[in-house]
Amino acid sequence: MRQDALLDNPGTADSLENKSKHISAVQQKFEAIFGDSPEFIVSAPGRVNLIGEHTDYNDGYVFPVAIDKYINIAVRERADRRIVLHALDVNESTELNLDALHPIPTDAPNWSYYLIGVASLLQASGNEISGMDAVISGDVPIGAGLSSSAALSVSAALAFVSSSKLTLSLNTGASEERKKEFAALCQRVEHEFVGVNCGIMDQTISLLGRADHGLFLDCRSLEYEHVPLNLDAHCIAISNTKVKRELAASEYNKRRAECERGVDILKQWIPSISSLRDISITDFEKYEGKLPTLTQKRCRYVIEENTRVLNAVSTLKARNQQPTEKIDNSLLTFGRLMNASHKGLRDDYEVSCSELNLLTDIARSVDGVIGTRMTGAGFGGCTVSIVHRDALETFHTRVMAEYQKQTDIEPEIYICNVSSGAQIFPN
Repeated sequence: MRQDALLDNPGTADSLENKSKHISAVQQKFEAIFGDSPEFIVSAPGRVNLIGEHTDYNDGYVFPVAIDKYINIAVRERADRRIVLHALDVNESTELNLDALHPIPTDAPNWSYYLIGVASLLQASGNEISGMDAVISGDVPIGAGLSSSAALSVSAALAFVSSSKLTLSLNTGASEERKKEFAALCQRVEHEFVGVNCGIMDQTISLLGRADHGLFLDCRSLEYEHVPLNLDAHCIAISNTKVKRELAASEYNKRRAECERGVDILKQWIPSISSLRDISITDFEKYEGKLPTLTQKRCRYVIEENTRVLNAVSTLKARNQQPTEKIDNSLLTFGRLMNASHKGLRDDYEVSCSELNLLTDIARSVDGVIGTRMTGAGFGGCTVSIVHRDALETFHTRVMAEYQKQTDIEPEIYICNVSSGAQIFPN
């Protein structure tokens, strides 16, 4: 099997340069540890969601982009059933046996659960998985809400499939369907082995990302469309609060349960619904008084956010067809929708925090910033902003200085290119 055939999706020159640098580094580390070259290297990107937060597990709509930060795994197949793993960024190693993954070994580090989950689910589906030596490294910030976990599970899935030389259909159409299957498998890893009831957005964008495009994804049908961003003189800036998202997993599951509770109650009056995605804001307003106050707020946010995603995508599509002189007005509309999204996350869904709110306020004080919002599960992590390139220096200076002044925390700022999805590089 040609190792790079499954996922062949070129990125921008900047993205490829960054990717090449990290691929070379993980290859050298593999050679230093194992004394031989890897057979191939898998590279899967993190993501930032421009709009459509906490809608994915409600069967709604999202609009993420893959970013040029990656988890890379250098791999060589073994003749036995052992998996020897070295995670460079946390300076940890572990050895596993493919025949002894249940229950999860008590000494297995948390990050290895993603690889254990992938291997377990592939074997449970009747696949014969080979052992492997692997070195894992990357530059997706851990705990920042940029989906390092999805990038790890996606790269792990591709590593096991490729090292085991599983039979795959590699024509163009089948390849796209195969990516969806991989996304679903990686989502199950989060649910069944990590304990986070996440939606499917993060895994899908890591697999299906396209350079300079956002992915408009219907999280129910998994139908998607690559929408050109054409940011022109603008770029994507991600600001990291450096606040650990200690509440994110538990509160995430609470929000999901609250949304499901709202659907169960509303079925009394709208029996055809199966998720909040099926409810218009008009119908919701007729019956929202029947819901407990907290449930009402959670549901309102999700319903309104789905509408914002649809409007944002329509705005971008219309913008791509407009004369140049009207483009900036359309982008301003997109930015206003981002701002409204943050307000809903802060006030109704209540997954923001003081540091995220501060970063959004500082960013919006900079001329040339057209929209800013928290991104990811919340309770820490990052904001995402669309910034005019002429304003980048002011943006960087003000965010760094004001945030540190008010919190005594030095933030991190990443200026990101919109990248391609996961790839397999033969050595």
